[in-house]
Amino acid sequence: MAENKELNQLEDSNIVIEKAKDFWAKYSKKIIYIGAAVILLSAGWMGYQKFIVEPNEQKANEMIFLAEKVFDQMATTSFSKDSVSIALNGGTLEGANVIGLLKVINTYGSTLAANRARYMVGASYLQLKEFDKSIKYLKDFEGHGADQVQSKAYLMLGHAYAEKNQTDEALSYYKKASSVNKKDESVTPDALMIAASYAAKIGKTEDAIELFKNLKENYATYISVSNGDVEKQLARLGEFN
Repeated sequence: MAENKELNQLEDSNIVIEKAKDFWAKYSKKIIYIGAAVILLSAGWMGYQKFIVEPNEQKANEMIFLAEKVFDQMATTSFSKDSVSIALNGGTLEGANVIGLLKVINTYGSTLAANRARYMVGASYLQLKEFDKSIKYLKDFEGHGADQVQSKAYLMLGHAYAEKNQTDEALSYYKKASSVNKKDESVTPDALMIAASYAAKIGKTEDAIELFKNLKENYATYISVSNGDVEKQLARLGEFN
């Protein structure tokens, strides 16, 4: 109960901001590194219907190919400034001429390839801590039925807003991420855990309890549920069985 009172007494907005600060740093690898494989695997699914029929789609897919490989490599290792710059703006990498993701968007903006590029651009700007640019491109991205990818885009939007200290917007996008597909047992419980943890950090106790309960009741095999961590978090918030 004492910790519950402490959370409820966070009246100073500076304290709230400090508790939310660097939330992205804790979760970035889990979201982008796992998410990269999803977006790249979904690339063919999202694009195959049209690129055969529409010449621009085929050209856009050819244009984006090497930049996607750069993004994939970054997502599974690390996002260095040099690699991010090549992915975004183009350049030479290992003797190959990479066309940047931004050029794909500017040249073939209405294609599905450009839509994929918006996701990767948003993720890249997030790594560069250019949060306004990240928000712009992630908001323009459409999952087109690829629910896990859409959830990850919402999570990154949440992280961008959290880093800008816009806590209400951040929590809103974390919640969106957890509601895209409630039957998904991979990204959805991750999103619920992140949303609940963030709500607790910024003093939104009722939201945190609701989100932790959702996680506990609907995703029993999720590691943080099965190992008792969610139960401990609820206890810290004053919620007991």
